[in-house]
Amino acid sequence: MALRITKISFPGLGIGEFSVNSEAIRIGDFSIAWYGIILTLGIVAAIAYLFWRKEYCALTSDDIIDYALIVVPSGIIGGRLYYVLTSLEKYDSFYEVIAIWEGGLAIYGAIIGGAVAVLCVTLYKKKNFLAIADCVCPGILIGQIVGRWGNFFNGEAYGYDTDLPWRMGLNGRFVHPTFLYESLWNLLGLILINLFFKHKKYDGQVFYMCFAWYGFGRMLIEGLRTDSLYIFGSIRISQLVGAICFIVFGGLLIYNLIKEKRNRKNG
Repeated sequence: MALRITKISFPGLGIGEFSVNSEAIRIGDFSIAWYGIILTLGIVAAIAYLFWRKEYCALTSDDIIDYALIVVPSGIIGGRLYYVLTSLEKYDSFYEVIAIWEGGLAIYGAIIGGAVAVLCVTLYKKKNFLAIADCVCPGILIGQIVGRWGNFFNGEAYGYDTDLPWRMGLNGRFVHPTFLYESLWNLLGLILINLFFKHKKYDGQVFYMCFAWYGFGRMLIEGLRTDSLYIFGSIRISQLVGAICFIVFGGLLIYNLIKEKRNRKNG
């Protein structure tokens, strides 16, 4: 990933221009980007959340470590494969495909890779997958809340030009700070879902809520971005997947709500 310095401001909020360096640490020819540090913090925060919620899904600390050792690498591999497969024209060699340090991860790929790993470990340990998913999925929101700030330090994941009061100045342009929209949207979802957590009616309810919430927000926010990955020339992949997540998981919530009401009526 090319390290760079970005000029950023939020004039409508009274924040003047300042410089952001994507490089956090340099030792000789070796450098570490803020993106990598922030992404790591997001992963650590998600794992910490699972430790906090472990009593609700019958997990021990050793179980969580086992999950982390399998799920984290699987999520990174999934995120990389998804990104590469949706932008094959950018890669001319196997080295470029595996050069994850050059940038290029997709959240949906990370979720798919991580979900497959969670399912495999859960089956191996003979645990309740839906109960585990209820405790794991809020961590996805946490990862995005924290991780999107890596985009801030890279000066990326922004939207179209705008003159709204919260516009972000970016190297002389004024754009939608879509990285911030998504971070705040997921923060709101995390707060609401955790207020609800202890009142869930069935295993899987929090899981469905997380994906419906995230999908709805991503579906709307992705439409503002200027760096989307496309399929069939004009369809934003992340917007389409977000819409599918909202419809499928929102539908599951409605289905179970109707089912619960019928059971109460018949009971």
